[in-house]
Amino acid sequence: MSRIRIEVNGEIREVEDGQDILSACTHQGVEIPHFCWHDALGSVGACRLCAVRLHTSPEDAEGTIEMACMTPVADGQRIEVADAEAEEMRAHVIEWLMRSHPHDCAVCEEGGACHLQDMTVATGHHARRYDGPKRTHENQDLGPLLTHEMNRCIACYRCTRFYRQYAGGRDLDVMGAHDRVYFGRYEDGPLDSPFAGNLSEVCPTGVFNDKGWSRDYARKWDMSATPSVCSQCAVGCNIFAAERGGRLRRLQNRYNGAVNGHFLCDRGRFGALHLPEGTRLRNPTIAGAEATPEAAIEAARAALGRGAVAIASPRATLETNFALRQLVGPDHVFAGVSRIEVQSVARMAGLLVEYGAPSLTSLENCDAALVLGEDLTGTAPRAALSLRQTARNAADALAAEKGVPKWLDNAARVAGEGRRSPIAVVTTLPDALDEIAAWPLRRAPDEVAVFGHAIATALRGEAAAPEAEAVATALRQAKAPALIAGLGTGRPEVLDALAAIAEALEGSAQLFLFPPEVNSMGVALMGVDGLEGAVETLEAGKAETLVIAEVDLFERVDGPLVERALAAATEVVVLDSHVTAMTGRATIAMPVADWAETAGTVVNHEGRAQRRFAAYAGAPQAAWRVLASLSDTLSGWRTLDDVLAELAAALPHLAPARDAAPNAILRTPLGKIARAGWRISGRTAHDQAGGIVRNAPQDDPDSALAFSMEGAHGADAPSALRTGYDVPGLHSASAAPYLTDANGGSLDDGDPGVSVLAGFVGPEAAPQCAFPDKAMIPVPLHDPFTGDEVGRKAEYLSQRCPQARVVLNPDDAKRLHLGEGTAVSLDGVHVDAVVAISDDMPRHHVGLPVGRVAPRALARSVKIGRQG
Repeated sequence: MSRIRIEVNGEIREVEDGQDILSACTHQGVEIPHFCWHDALGSVGACRLCAVRLHTSPEDAEGTIEMACMTPVADGQRIEVADAEAEEMRAHVIEWLMRSHPHDCAVCEEGGACHLQDMTVATGHHARRYDGPKRTHENQDLGPLLTHEMNRCIACYRCTRFYRQYAGGRDLDVMGAHDRVYFGRYEDGPLDSPFAGNLSEVCPTGVFNDKGWSRDYARKWDMSATPSVCSQCAVGCNIFAAERGGRLRRLQNRYNGAVNGHFLCDRGRFGALHLPEGTRLRNPTIAGAEATPEAAIEAARAALGRGAVAIASPRATLETNFALRQLVGPDHVFAGVSRIEVQSVARMAGLLVEYGAPSLTSLENCDAALVLGEDLTGTAPRAALSLRQTARNAADALAAEKGVPKWLDNAARVAGEGRRSPIAVVTTLPDALDEIAAWPLRRAPDEVAVFGHAIATALRGEAAAPEAEAVATALRQAKAPALIAGLGTGRPEVLDALAAIAEALEGSAQLFLFPPEVNSMGVALMGVDGLEGAVETLEAGKAETLVIAEVDLFERVDGPLVERALAAATEVVVLDSHVTAMTGRATIAMPVADWAETAGTVVNHEGRAQRRFAAYAGAPQAAWRVLASLSDTLSGWRTLDDVLAELAAALPHLAPARDAAPNAILRTPLGKIARAGWRISGRTAHDQAGGIVRNAPQDDPDSALAFSMEGAHGADAPSALRTGYDVPGLHSASAAPYLTDANGGSLDDGDPGVSVLAGFVGPEAAPQCAFPDKAMIPVPLHDPFTGDEVGRKAEYLSQRCPQARVVLNPDDAKRLHLGEGTAVSLDGVHVDAVVAISDDMPRHHVGLPVGRVAPRALARSVKIGRQG
């Protein structure tokens, strides 16, 4: 894109051609009031607030009032934001909008973080002249996640544009006409889309808000925000964790142009909040009885003295898993997943090293895609949202041929004539992405990889089945085809099929591979074996003690293998933040900090190491600190930076992880980076037990963040440490674009995270699975609202989890004498699930909800029967 020169408020600025005036000014840090424009949604000209005076050339002395979001930049333009006539028009627009808007800022959840408030102040509106009746609406019950306050609506259309056009939802719409438009569902009920929670940030006025936060409420200026990373899948979306009084109140999107942009999925937004009483592991136990921390440490030290194997976790940080390695030695640390899974993730890492590791943003720029076997909406929802944008690229290309730019959103959609980029979705069951697919194809689990190899065969010019030929042709003709896979099918051979396609495309393809969990990639990069190796070591008598950190093995590995491990161990030491099936089987259980209570590094699907930080002080100790207390050799670890320095020396290919964020000694001219905003200085409501907090803030030895308002804010902090956007005069999520370099671009000083893939050598092939024919073959079922063992307990998200269902083909159900709704057993063990019968399930296969009925890596056939 070429660069042009425009004049804004008397200052010459160089901007990229081809964009609208509002976008160009915003990314230059120039504020133009607006409502309907959104960085990811483009321009529709619905609110008429972004009026500016535009002079098309130096000779144009008078100029005209134009809408900045609907006007393209051009070389030589002069733009006056502060023009008196433009200011008057903006003031009128605000006054019209405020005519029926309730003056309820004092009781509105959005108060203090409201874009409408910011724009009202910016335009100088302070008195209401209109004294007639207000337009009023009734609210709807939109389910357990979101509130609905329609009287606050200003008809900017952001909600429906995001929900319907960007996220593909169909049950939220605009109804009515003139000044009686209504944004909601046709009837009360939970919003279907797994991205509905984004409405709480997309909406500029508080029509939609997090229901959990509304009930456990704290004003924005009374909360401290900490940069963190979502723990609910392998994408590693960036989030702000907001707390007050030592309690996590809400999670919001933290912009990262390479990872999640402006949006989160509902599992990430709500899956780690509002856990009911009794879910946390509060006190150490020895043989099931409560013990003191000192007694638990002494008992664990004694157990380790008899020789131990340690189990690393894909839920735990690099630092915790490395501490396990150093505690028991590199030959005695194993992954808390199956050998097949850890080798498969290592295969993914090797493929990314060979073919490149693109960011999720790159997926949105591809012009064709193949999803091979993966239920992307269930396993990596944010990636599914990106793929929905890929589908639109063909329409945008057609619109561009007609001279309509993408940012002119409604016009571009009309000019695009509904064209879609060629996308093939090859899955066992009907998929949420079928609606955007040119080829929604169904294949049994063992046929998915076969179909992938058929595509590779066609790409090499050899004869193949017609559907494989059609997909191959689309991939061959694309300039930037995307190849997408993961372990959602439980079949690692899919990875080799995808590698064959990538090789046949001779380097034009981009690979997007999704491991199961937030740090699955980090565990695989440590080069450890699966749980089978731990069992073999224990059963061979080479160790007596089993040390498990932050992983419920029953969620991830076949039950009989876990039982073998527990039976072979004399002592079982479990460290976890929450009560799980493993803590219930522990000889010694020790509580540790959860994801929001400690700093640490995780590695996402693309090999990007990212740092998350403790949201509040005074929490339980980090797992790596507890592990360090069990060994004199680790006693020198005082800070997270100490652990990372030793990790870099022991595992050089992971050394870049130290640069995922600045170290703890960083200081800005204002000191540390403040978690709390300036407005907390009044301490108007920040009290505990009825008394104003006057104690000195606690120190955070693991980061350059301060548990106070003192320090740097917003753009004064490095991007990995920003606790908010803090643009003067702007207090809502709408401030994020002012800190980026383009629509959907990078943060002004670079997006957080650093790759740790360089130098890693993965296996040349994925492991193979073999399923006997005597029993039913499992098909893993993934649900976008179902989190991990912790996320499933979240009070609000759990209400969106469907009842666990074991899905059978009608013929198999008849053969097994099982009817719809029948309670069932799995391998003779009762499970909390009922039968669902579907023609979509292949015969001799059974769909099992991952984590709820069976572990995700069930590489064997199973027996299904009636309970009782």
